[in-house]
Amino acid sequence: QVQLVESGGGLVQAGGSLRLSCAASGSISSLDIVRWFRQAPGLEREFVAQIIWSETTTYTDSVKGRFTISRDAAKNTVYLQMNSLKPEDTAIYYCNRINRGQNYWGQGTQVTVSS
Repeated sequence: QVQLVESGGGLVQAGGSLRLSCAASGSISSLDIVRWFRQAPGLEREFVAQIIWSETTTYTDSVKGRFTISRDAAKNTVYLQMNSLKPEDTAIYYCNRINRGQNYWGQGTQVTVSS
């Protein structure tokens, strides 16, 4: 089992920044894939960013150049640095970890960007 706890959400003005954290515990592995998703009201959950064991990162087009996913292996934590935030980034952000073929989700953290 893997447990994920997100933090770092909040209210920010357009153009501002936030850093989300996803702390993992349990039977985690350095081979795990960690992803961030988000879900805005009335919309489906969408992929935001991914980091794999080789530190290769992938982003959805709408956040490229503004968001950066990274991880601190010693702290078992993955971060999502979000810069130049836009109102359309408003959503609940979820951390997802694929561990030994199983999908684990955090509880989500709210990000609200005011115009």
